[in-house]
Order: sequence, then structure tokens, then C-alpha cells
Amino acid sequence: MQWAILSGIEGNIAAYEAVLQDMRQQRSPVTDLYVLGDVVGLKGDNEAVIRRLQTLLPGELEPQICIGWWEEQCFSLHGLSGLPDAPELMDQFGGDGVKHLWESVSRKSVHWMRSLHFGFHELDCLLVHGSTVSYADELTPDTPALQLCDRLIRADANTLFCGRSGLAFECWVEPHQLRSTVTTLDGIQEPQEQGKTPRRVVGVGSVGRTPGEASYVLYNPNTNVVTFKTVVTQHSDSHIG
Repeated sequence: MQWAILSGIEGNIAAYEAVLQDMRQQRSPVTDLYVLGDVVGLKGDNEAVIRRLQTLLPGELEPQICIGWWEEQCFSLHGLSGLPDAPELMDQFGGDGVKHLWESVSRKSVHWMRSLHFGFHELDCLLVHGSTVSYADELTPDTPALQLCDRLIRADANTLFCGRSGLAFECWVEPHQLRSTVTTLDGIQEPQEQGKTPRRVVGVGSVGRTPGEASYVLYNPNTNVVTFKTVVTQHSDSHIG
């Protein structure tokens, strides 16, 4: 068993094809493919990427896809979320970014993305774009250990795979003594031991964000080994921001 986990295609169809080709060349066959959001963005051809995700070639794995930050911006632009007019997108990329995303993703594609999952809980792993807190929750190697531990406990997972930062990293958290309490209308409940088992957060990198380079991870659930992969890709200089 071997999983391929990626994020951040961001409309870069050439980079996604390069990753698929690299997956096919692995000595241990990939059995599951996870895409942790940001399939669209301000680079490349968003509709081409969406068609490719929907259309499998003979023998290809069906990608299991969850919603990312860019998908949420599309929902906001189309009035399908609680934040109309994509204020986050406007703040970061301005009017040109808003216009480009509106024009490059059809409403039909937006509704397809709306049907995607928030994340996946498989075995003792959570696979999600940000964290259980939010799609925009950006975990990095510099995130405080206590915050990483909080996200892992919320996820009820020993390994949290995420893609929001676009970085490839592996951070282990080894709590020596950790307790949690729950406060209800009846008062504070008895503290619960969260155990001392080491847990980790894994950033899966980005397929389409860095020109000429795509990164993703391979994970073997039987051995618990994470392998970071980098693929040289073709790229276009056409983008906004």
C-alpha cells in the first residue's frame, strides 16, 4: 500500500501531468491518490486541470480531492459561502486577481468543486488542506508546537497531512504530559489524558506554485514512512500577483 498526496496544482496542468508520470515510475505502485485542495489558482488553465481530474486514462487512480483556499475563493465569488465577494482574495491579489479567477473558472466547475470533501480521515491520518479549524489554517515548521499538538488532537490523528502553506516538511510533536478538559453546562469534566504517543504534521508541498518544480509526498501506511518527492516541470510565466 502506498499513498500519493499532493496539493496546490493551481491551474498548472503541465506540473500535474509531470507528477502523475513520476507516480507511475515508482517501484512500489501507488494505491491511493489524494489531492488536498487548491486545484485552481491564478496560473495556467484552471478548466484544463478540472477536466483532467474528472477524466481518467486507462489504469489511472481516481483522485480523492478536498477543498482548498482557492476553491473557497470561488465559492465566495459565486455567492456560495458565508463571505460574499471574496474579501480574502481581494486583500491578497486585488481586483485583477478577482477578475482573473472569476473568468477562469466556470460556474459549472464551481458547483463540481462545491461537491468535494473538506478532508479525509483514513486509518490514523487526517488529510486536509489547512486543518480541522479552517481551510485557511496555515501550518508550517515555525508553527508553535502547542498549536500543532492542538490541531492533531482536534483531528484525532497521529499524522496530519496538509497543503495550505505549499511547503514540504515533517514536524514531530512528542508530548510528555498532555491533558484536555471539556466544559459543559454541568461544569468542568474530568481531565482526559491525551497520551504520550509522538504525532506529526506533514506539509505535502505544492505541485504548481513554484515555477519549474513540483513537490508531493508518498506515504506507506504499513511502515509509517513519508517520502518527499520533487519533479522538474515545464512552466508558464503567465500569472497574476
